[in-house]
Amino acid sequence: MNTMDQKKKVLVAMSGGVDSSAAALLLMQQGYACDGAMLRLYAGEVEGTCCSADDAADARSVAYGLGMKFYVFNETERFARDVMDHFVSEYCAGRTPNPCIDCNRCLKFSALLERALLLGYDYLATGHYARVDFDENTKKYRLLRGRDRGKDQSYVLYQLTQHQLAHLLLPVGEYDKPAIRQSARQAGLVNADKSDSQDICFVPDGDYVHFLQEYGGVELKAGDFVDASGKVLGRHKGLPCYTTGQRKGLGVAAGKHLYVLRKNAADNTILLGDNEELFTAVLTADRVNWISGETPAQPLRVTAKTRYSQTEAAATVTPLPNGRIRVEFDEPQRAVTAGQAVVLYDGEQVLGGGTIE
Repeated sequence: MNTMDQKKKVLVAMSGGVDSSAAALLLMQQGYACDGAMLRLYAGEVEGTCCSADDAADARSVAYGLGMKFYVFNETERFARDVMDHFVSEYCAGRTPNPCIDCNRCLKFSALLERALLLGYDYLATGHYARVDFDENTKKYRLLRGRDRGKDQSYVLYQLTQHQLAHLLLPVGEYDKPAIRQSARQAGLVNADKSDSQDICFVPDGDYVHFLQEYGGVELKAGDFVDASGKVLGRHKGLPCYTTGQRKGLGVAAGKHLYVLRKNAADNTILLGDNEELFTAVLTADRVNWISGETPAQPLRVTAKTRYSQTEAAATVTPLPNGRIRVEFDEPQRAVTAGQAVVLYDGEQVLGGGTIE
C-alpha cells in the first residue's frame, strides 16, 4: 500500500457485528482515515433500523472507540421498494428470492456508495469475506474469493461492477475468522466474540410466510400437489409455503419420500417427485452481471454454484440474447431453484452470475 492510499478516506458499512468492526480496525491500522455508517432500512426494533438495539449500540460503540464519526442513513423507502417488495413479488410468482443479494445490489453498493462518494470519501468498505484486486494486464478490477473458504461470501457479491470495485475495500477477506476475532479481542472491541447473524434481517424469526401475509398482504391460495402424469396427490397450503427440494411438511401419504420439484404459478400446482428427479444438468438465468463489464463472445468453461453453501461444480456457460445465459453442468445438480443465483468462477476469480429462471 503506497503513501497516497494510506491517506485515503473510507466509509465503513457497520452492522454491529465483528466482521465489519474488524474491517474498520484493520483499515485504521493500515493508515486510512475511516468513519462508520449504518443504514436505516425499515421500521424495526430501534428507531426504524433493521438491526437490534444491541447491534446499533455495538456499531456506535466500536466507531466512537476507534475515534470515528458514525452516521445513520435513512434508506427505508428504497429498501421497501427494491428488497422487501421484490421479496414478496418473487414468492408470489413461485420463485425463491435471495434478499441479501438484492440488498447488496440496491443498498450497500449502490445507495451507500453514492452517499460515500458525495460526502468526499474515496472508498466504501464492508466486512465481507472476499477480496478485490486490479489486473494490470486487462486493466480491470477483479472480485476474488475470501482466503477463508469456509467463510467466503463472494457468492452474494457477484453483481458488483467495475465502478463499484474501484471504490471498494474488503480487508477481512485476507484473513480467516479466528484471526479476525483475535484482532478484535486484542483491540478490545465489544463485539469480538459476538455470534454471527444467519437470519434475513426483516424476517428475524424465520417465518417468511407470516411476513408475506402481514407485510405483503399475500393471501395463501390452496392448490394441488401433482405428479409428472398430472395425478393429484394432495392439497398444498399455498405456493409460498414450499421451496424446491423440500420433503418434510408436505402432508402427502404416498408410501415413499416425495420432494418438491417445481412450483407452477400459472395453475397454482406443485409438482412432486423422487429425489432423483431433483437433479438437473442445465439451467438458464437472466439479470446477468459480468464483473468485467464485457459479455464473453464464446462459451466459457467455468465452475458454478446455485446456492450460497454449495460447492461449485464444473460447467460450460453460454451467453444468450437479451443478457441471459445458459449453464450446462458436467454433472447434474440437486434442487436448482428459480429465483436463486447461479454464480460463475474461474479459479479464485468471480466472473459474474445471474438469477435462475
